[in-house]
Amino acid sequence: MSKLSVLLTTEGTYPFHQGGVSTWCDILVKELNMVDFTVYSVMTDPFITQKFQLPGSTSLLKMPLWGTEEPSEHLSTPFSLVYLQKKRTTVSVVESLFIPLFKDLISEIIRPEKNPEQFGIILHRLYKYFQEYEYKETFKSELAWNVYKSFIIESIKQEELKLAHPDIYSLIQSLGWVYRFLNIVNTTVPKTNVSHASAAAFCGIPCVIAKIEHKTPFLLTEHGVYIREQYLSLSKRKLSAFLNTFLIRFIQSITALNFHYADQVSPVCHYNTRWEMKLGVPKEKIDVIYNGVDTNIFIEENKIERIHPTVVSIARIDPIKDIISLIKTAAIVKKRIPNVKFIVYGSVSVQEYYEECLELRKKLQLEETFIFAGHTTNMVAAYHSGDVVALSSISEAFPYSVVEAMMTGKPVVATDVGGIKEALGNTGYLVTPRDSEEFALALTKLLSDTALRQSMGREARERALNYFTLEKVLEHHLKSYLKLATHANEQISERYKIDSIDSRQEINLQRLYSEKAYALFENGFYKEAIEQFRLAIHVDKTAPAAFVFQSEIAKAYHLLGQPEKFIQEITQMELLLKI
Repeated sequence: MSKLSVLLTTEGTYPFHQGGVSTWCDILVKELNMVDFTVYSVMTDPFITQKFQLPGSTSLLKMPLWGTEEPSEHLSTPFSLVYLQKKRTTVSVVESLFIPLFKDLISEIIRPEKNPEQFGIILHRLYKYFQEYEYKETFKSELAWNVYKSFIIESIKQEELKLAHPDIYSLIQSLGWVYRFLNIVNTTVPKTNVSHASAAAFCGIPCVIAKIEHKTPFLLTEHGVYIREQYLSLSKRKLSAFLNTFLIRFIQSITALNFHYADQVSPVCHYNTRWEMKLGVPKEKIDVIYNGVDTNIFIEENKIERIHPTVVSIARIDPIKDIISLIKTAAIVKKRIPNVKFIVYGSVSVQEYYEECLELRKKLQLEETFIFAGHTTNMVAAYHSGDVVALSSISEAFPYSVVEAMMTGKPVVATDVGGIKEALGNTGYLVTPRDSEEFALALTKLLSDTALRQSMGREARERALNYFTLEKVLEHHLKSYLKLATHANEQISERYKIDSIDSRQEINLQRLYSEKAYALFENGFYKEAIEQFRLAIHVDKTAPAAFVFQSEIAKAYHLLGQPEKFIQEITQMELLLKI
């Protein structure tokens, strides 16, 4: 047998960028060693430096949206096959096979009312088309351009579509977006037991294709609220009325597609469920999985007295993190605590915004007070360098920086956005976004009262230990993978009548034993859990879940303090891989 296999899709994050989503991905890939991951990374361009080293068992598929002359550059397809695809892509093929799909695609994108079921079918048909015919030759054909131009001009006449009249630049730009973003359907999607998208974004397209093509169950994680973040981003871009509407509706189509086809939607906090249910996700499909951190890494520091009372912020330099308001806050705090220091650890995400921050810092004469320390790989040392941790974001989901700060025993002052309230509970101060005076008041109170800081820090760490540990995150994700993979097997057995009764009985029996085992395991009854896991394995030793159950047995012996049996079970796992 092989391990449980998972296709993990990312967009603008892992393994090429730092940040909370990348940290989460890295934890799953490196700690769930009973799972074989394939990381499918949607990237801005192919020249980005990889920030995270992947385990040897993890394969990587790169999908650059920009920076390539040929859409097949990122693929391993031999030149000879690409050449044959080009030769097959004749005008008559484009006209008869592609154009009908293309019209349906554009129609779905520009419609205010979405039909995600139909959109998924269109994308899958395009996926099948591009396995035979060449992407660039098709999309950049004169026929495709003429059809697109005519289709849009006719569409703006329909009042219900409410489209502004585009100029020639807007037509070229909008078609360019479709060409670039949908290069995803030009990439072969591997067959795995489960697919897992890290956002309700374009990176969900491979998971939808896998579900339609291979019947692969689809898990969707929402760290932030993707569509809300895109609204905020678009509000700052100076696009024409047509382009703004086109891009918003394109994103709406993609978000609706993800929510419709996902078998389980797992936001990282309950706050996000408001958006998801409003966008049509049934409550029964939602299963919240909080972020968690490693208690062995994020430890409390030895208490020290600093010369300068210090506020630390772990955040990239980006408008959404609202560093401008934090600088204004620093100016107010300095009037009350003259020797205060503010240190921001994080890379520059938006250069123009960073320059704006530097200009304000200079204007407020805070060059010696407010320090941009850049990206750091030693996160624990960064938290330990301050007395209080601050987060000034105008939008968040369930940020790692807050949970990590809590685990290191630091009191937190953060804006009341997203799921931060769920993280902090009553162990920190929540302030109104962009209210620098309120922010400064909370920081001054903590910086001026050592006893308050220490007691609040202790309470924060205790809360983090109770709710936000790495073990809980891994356990919940592993259970989700197993549940989805098992349900997929059950659906397959329904479709095939040969020995379908036996198949259903085996699947139900294995699930019964495993659910009992996990319930016992969670409550510390490790010996009893081992018995149930063994029964689950005995039902079907060739199922991918059997390998996972064997690893749980090994973990149970480790927790029981029986190293010899732990080693025996690890050996047994290696034997199972050969079945």
